[in-house]
Amino acid sequence: MQCVPFKLVSPNSRTYSKAYDRHKIRVSSKQRALNVLLVVGDCVLVGLQPILVYMSKVDGKFNFSPLSVNFLIEAAKVLFAIVMLLFQARHQKVGEKPLLSISTFVQAARNNVLLAVPALLYAINNYLKFIMQLYFNPATVKMLSNLKVLVIAVLLKFIMRRRFSIIQWEALALLLIGISVNQLRSLPEGTSAMGLPVATGAYIYTLIFVTVPSMASVFNEYAMKSQYDTSIYLQNVFLYGYGAIFNFLAILGTVVVKGPSSFNILEGHSKATMLLIFNNAAQGILSSFFFKYADTILKKYSSTVATIFTGIASAALFGHTLTINFMLGISIVFISMHQFFSPLAKVKDEQQNGITELRDVPEKLKYVLSLSLSHTHTHTLTPSGQSVRNSFG
Repeated sequence: MQCVPFKLVSPNSRTYSKAYDRHKIRVSSKQRALNVLLVVGDCVLVGLQPILVYMSKVDGKFNFSPLSVNFLIEAAKVLFAIVMLLFQARHQKVGEKPLLSISTFVQAARNNVLLAVPALLYAINNYLKFIMQLYFNPATVKMLSNLKVLVIAVLLKFIMRRRFSIIQWEALALLLIGISVNQLRSLPEGTSAMGLPVATGAYIYTLIFVTVPSMASVFNEYAMKSQYDTSIYLQNVFLYGYGAIFNFLAILGTVVVKGPSSFNILEGHSKATMLLIFNNAAQGILSSFFFKYADTILKKYSSTVATIFTGIASAALFGHTLTINFMLGISIVFISMHQFFSPLAKVKDEQQNGITELRDVPEKLKYVLSLSLSHTHTHTLTPSGQSVRNSFG
């Protein structure tokens, strides 16, 4: 009789995703269709963002403060989350814990305090989005943002202990190759900004632009799933509330430096900036659903699809040229996506390798099982008919 080895898993290992794992098993076809709609909506919104930012510039500059736009975006998200929370509370079933009670709100605020970390990182990243527009055209900004996928994968591996197969790592490497192909000679020679050569300034901002939001996404997913039973709208109230506070503090800092005249939050805004605010608010709300019910990798790959839309739209609206490098880069990116999500690329379940994990078994029972396994004995017959005692453990 073959003995199946047991792998005893710490009760704290991957506890953040237990509820999420149970949820994935019960995913219905309607929910999968909803996920597809979320991906399509995310592609459209992400693709429109750099175009709206480009349209908001006047003579290559912004007449408004990017901090004011970010504050209005976070305020719009908070307003939407509150409205949806009220709607959800009105449709609660009998016996469920009331969402609008003070005790529920205070307890949820304590449990979700970690959301302040991604909120701060997002506040920094949202400002960098405007700075990046000074260096690159919209399609290039979208391609550069895809570099986040590799950084996110590394963070997921070490922070959330997510496993990736070799094929998936190769797919991520292929994604970087596609981005690099697109970036060949994408900047005009001799261009400069802020007194720095474009290569130096662009690479510095690119490094920050890639690292900060990657950390924000991973911490956001971790915080969302670690409190999986908390309403997503209640979590959004905290997340975007923190974001609004951080952006408002940045505005106050600007007032201290530049004077009270810079406090006008609505100064310099146009129809394009209003559309930009609405677009970013909707994009952030969709992102929270990705982090709560899907994962960060899917979110970033869905944003990658928006590259085609951004490139074609920027070429049609602003006359940007779609080079052969861009088309080749897009092709490689889509090959990478297909390879990463292919069934052959998925990590095999540990049970297929002859290992049974005991995750929800009490510690005392695990201890008894480990002792019994270490003292398990079998008897085999030798050719002479004698019984030989073999011990395992």
